[in-house]
Amino acid sequence: MNLLNPKQLTETHPDPALNQILRKTVAFFESKGKKSLKQDDLERVWYKDFLDFIKREKIFATLLTPAGYGDKDCRWDTSRLCAFNELLGFYGLCYWYAWQVTILGLGPIWMSPNEELKRKTAQLLDDGEIFAFGLSEKEHGADIYSSDMLLIPQGNGNYLARGDKYYIGNGNEAAFVSVFGREPDGGGYAFFVVNSQHEKYELVKNITPTQSYVAEFVLHDYPVTEAEILSKGDEAWNATLNTVNIGKYNLGWASIGICTHAFYEAINHASSRSLYGMHVTDFSHVKQMFVDAYARLAAMKLFALRASDYLRSASAEDRRYLLYNPVVKMKVTTQGEDVINLLWDVIAAKGFEKDMYFENATRDIRGLPKLEGTVHVNIALIVKFMQNYFFNPAEYAEVPRRLDPVNDDYLFNQGATRGLGKIRFHDYRPVFDSSILPNVQIFREQIKLFREFLFKATPDAAQQKDIDFILAVGEIFTLVVYGQLILENAALLGTDDDVVDQIFDFMVRDLSRFALQLYSKPSSTEAQMEYCTKLIRKANVDDGRYQRVLERYVYSLNGVYEMAE
Repeated sequence: MNLLNPKQLTETHPDPALNQILRKTVAFFESKGKKSLKQDDLERVWYKDFLDFIKREKIFATLLTPAGYGDKDCRWDTSRLCAFNELLGFYGLCYWYAWQVTILGLGPIWMSPNEELKRKTAQLLDDGEIFAFGLSEKEHGADIYSSDMLLIPQGNGNYLARGDKYYIGNGNEAAFVSVFGREPDGGGYAFFVVNSQHEKYELVKNITPTQSYVAEFVLHDYPVTEAEILSKGDEAWNATLNTVNIGKYNLGWASIGICTHAFYEAINHASSRSLYGMHVTDFSHVKQMFVDAYARLAAMKLFALRASDYLRSASAEDRRYLLYNPVVKMKVTTQGEDVINLLWDVIAAKGFEKDMYFENATRDIRGLPKLEGTVHVNIALIVKFMQNYFFNPAEYAEVPRRLDPVNDDYLFNQGATRGLGKIRFHDYRPVFDSSILPNVQIFREQIKLFREFLFKATPDAAQQKDIDFILAVGEIFTLVVYGQLILENAALLGTDDDVVDQIFDFMVRDLSRFALQLYSKPSSTEAQMEYCTKLIRKANVDDGRYQRVLERYVYSLNGVYEMAE
């Protein structure tokens, strides 16, 4: 699995427009240089130079305008978005964040039947504007049932919007903020757009100490007409969750980008250091940390790429992406934290230094598991699919790699958000059965035991309501899904067996760790504890494989990338 190297960009995607965008974006950041990048971060400078670059090159317009609303290169193509997500994460989370919240702000617009407003949005994108998503509130957080934002009818298709929103990225300069609210006195939900520069829009403050502007804003009887209404009732409700379905996927790619840049800094630093008469990279524990960090990062990328294929292939008859997306959001981002922790233990105090990208990474990597729903919220969603995943598989045509130049139309026509328990999945067992790799075989045995645990030591009604207990169960289930798509993609991409087996080395260890946690829960029964004991396994030890991964994939990265000063 090749890591992103901005100085050796390979055109792995067949789209020329994307490849040109990536090259120009690399040139922008490398010309800016790490010193300037870090200084802007320390001084919390609003990234006008970046937004001017985006405007000049029409990058958001090209990548975020659905086909039919822009020029010939414009389409909403998740495979292209992955690459740009990763690159922005590589250089700085604040730049990625401006892109991410623009995506969220556009979601309710592209899902709307308001064609005139969609055409206007396309023009604004072409003009280089940014967007925002006005969903969260200070008092209610992600509890959108309790929204206090009111859209008050005045008659003749006129309304007044009254209320406040919180955690709203780009809320300082967004051309359109897509605002979620409700009509008073039991009225239905509604989505409408407002302009951040309007006199009735009060920008209260930036609630974070970062370059990004994460706004609190208040609407003081802001005038809204039918022309600004995006959706009402069930359509508005569905637009909230369906937009998050699209947006949450991007967080995993930000983690991948951050970890990749941090990996280069860590290997460059460690390789040039000597302690106690030894090169740092010759210490056995350092070798293990680097191999583990690389294996986890490779797994993150393999899974996220494969999830994109399912996202692009989704339809009313195939909604498997609704499991894979929260796994990207929850698992890839928490694995990102693990990667940074491992690398930080290698470079130690160097990771605190203000002229290191790594210092940004240690801060920014923590935020991603906590955005677009916490880890706990996403595990609670993931476990809803567990019954059908293990016990009720369905037949589907095999999903190929999806790099084809088509618009992802279904993402803006996802429909009702109900019926998650009815979604079925292809049988996970064949991809595990087809592998002869030792650690995959051990992991497969752990899966069989876990499935038997669910069938014969089924969590009782009280345990199923105990979020702490179910989170432990959900962690193990998530690992199974994670492993399945990693294996699928490894086969599609021809990933080296050594890398795959090294990935499943940590997968076996992680499943064992979660089994121990489940064993230790206060309500675990004797039968459940017996299964947990059986689930704890040792990964296969293969020094030859380990050394090959270390030399070919880890130490070979020494010196291949360093950001221009």
